[in-house]
Amino acid sequence: MTRAEFSDYRKRLKKTQKEMAQLLGTSIKAVHSYEQGWRNIPPHVERQMFFLISRARNQGKNKKPCWIVKHCPASRKTTCPAWEFNSGDLCWFINGTVCQGEVHTRWQDKITLCRSCDVFRQLIV
Repeated sequence: MTRAEFSDYRKRLKKTQKEMAQLLGTSIKAVHSYEQGWRNIPPHVERQMFFLISRARNQGKNKKPCWIVKHCPASRKTTCPAWEFNSGDLCWFINGTVCQGEVHTRWQDKITLCRSCDVFRQLIV
């Protein structure tokens, strides 16, 4: 996540830097540093930010689960944690999901793939 994305998402959530720090469980100094580009945004903060923006953006909307959007065969979806936990709109958030036939356990690998996915993009755009 870039500093500009971080700042944009915070503003879309209508949160001050102090409120954002509280939501993310970090210091206000850390939020300042993320937005100024002085510090890299850690994976756990990026993940939490995406979670918050996805929930705020899509409250009450009917979301198609990822396995329908991606046309996953039964053999793939039944081994996927998103299917197991009926969380087809949170597939990007759950580690170990089976995306494009491959399990992605590292956040950086997973989110790189998710950023090009329609399921993820409809949640954060």
